[in-house]
Amino acid sequence: MPVLLPTSRPRGRPSATRAPAKGHAVIIAGGGPTGLMLAAELALAHIDVAVVERRAGQELSGTRAGGLHARSIEILDQRGVADRFLRKGQIVQLAGFTWTRLDISDLPTRHAHGLALRQSHIERILAGWVEELAVPVYRNTEVLGFTQDGTGIDVVLSGGATLHADYLVGCDGGRSLVRKAAGIDFPGTDPTLSNLMAEVEMREEPVFGLRHDALGFHGLSKAESGRVLVVVTEATLARRGEPDLRDLSDALVAVYGTDFGVQNPAWISRFTDAARQAASYRRGRVLLAGDAAHVHHSVGGQGLNTGLQDAVNLGWKLAQVVNRTASENLLDSYHSERHPVAARVLRNTRAQIALLRRADDGLVAAREVLAELLALDEPRKRLGAMMSGLDIHYDLGEGHALLGRRMPDLDLTIEGRPQRLFALLHRARGLLLTFGKLDVIDITPWADRVDLVDAAYEGAWELPLVGQVAAPKAVLVRPDGHVAWAGDGSRSGLAETLTRWFGEAAA
Repeated sequence: MPVLLPTSRPRGRPSATRAPAKGHAVIIAGGGPTGLMLAAELALAHIDVAVVERRAGQELSGTRAGGLHARSIEILDQRGVADRFLRKGQIVQLAGFTWTRLDISDLPTRHAHGLALRQSHIERILAGWVEELAVPVYRNTEVLGFTQDGTGIDVVLSGGATLHADYLVGCDGGRSLVRKAAGIDFPGTDPTLSNLMAEVEMREEPVFGLRHDALGFHGLSKAESGRVLVVVTEATLARRGEPDLRDLSDALVAVYGTDFGVQNPAWISRFTDAARQAASYRRGRVLLAGDAAHVHHSVGGQGLNTGLQDAVNLGWKLAQVVNRTASENLLDSYHSERHPVAARVLRNTRAQIALLRRADDGLVAAREVLAELLALDEPRKRLGAMMSGLDIHYDLGEGHALLGRRMPDLDLTIEGRPQRLFALLHRARGLLLTFGKLDVIDITPWADRVDLVDAAYEGAWELPLVGQVAAPKAVLVRPDGHVAWAGDGSRSGLAETLTRWFGEAAA
């Protein structure tokens, strides 16, 4: 059997589970944003995780995603790394719907904005963080197949090597081999339009700006490099595969009557409005996240962000299952919580494409009416919270308004010192936060998974769309930042909630 060596090796990071010989506890197929975020989450939980990536380095051909939405910035802030991204990007009002910008600056969050930052930068920063966490990355390598049984999963890699693992997570994109090999259906809609995106030079001065016509929507703008960034709808769906300069020239001529002397492309990519979602995010020891689980048009910039949030929802759950502090049933909540989120993303991207793709009088009128509606506060806030991910609400049953929603980043006082709540989540552990040293419960049996902190807070509790809510006496926050339990001073339901999310109490 060939010997396979990662490009980076663990440097003394403790592991709660010993990896099998010639293997790891978890193998992630794909080192894009979703795979890297998941690797970091598992490493923070001291899980022996490795990434398998087909690229030799983190270089990315093409611009792809263009930024981070508010909730993604929040989850990075929860891990103490948001500043790394904020320093490299530009704070903007990024959320939009059918080209109508949605100002979210009045929503109750510390990050009431987006961050314009290309995927290539996002990946480099994530890769640097993962390297600091000593996660091994097998580069120039692909997952070719696997076999699984009750004891684990054997993952076959290009070159003939095999790695054993407890779990395999497919973060390998829309054409995911992991998803196909697992036999997971990928239902949805076929493409109705095809877009080309490219970064090029032009001998003639282009017509910058956005436009609609009978073919669809198009735009020319200046790229960071000083070149021209092109987005153009093709006249036909007949052309498939990797696009070339001739395809781009033909598309420009069809729209503008000229190709502006297009030359020297840095990259050209093709994407469609196909919208598909995995029927299940798990089959046995195989799980899916990011584009492997859901694909859709890039309008609204939600794809990368949804993938990052998949990773943060899955990471702590998978870590506890690997550590055997929780049963495999915990993984069922990954699908039940994240599948509806992506289904809503697919729905809103389909709606946007339906409104954007043609320039006929009826659709122009519909866009104008929608723009007028979105100028009103309530519709603007509702769609702004949806597009930015701030309104995500997991169904955790009846109870306090906080239940299932993202925990606000409160300015707390702990032992007389100021402390932001998100700083208490940097280690990706559960948090039981009390106000006034309440005798809620002895959490010693869960102390290896949950931190108990008593704090003071005098301000308002406010949630996007919901508004101000009653201040709880205590709150249990999951590692992903969502509220699992909120108490009024009694212990009712807390032990059951701790067991549900963090496993049985330790002896």
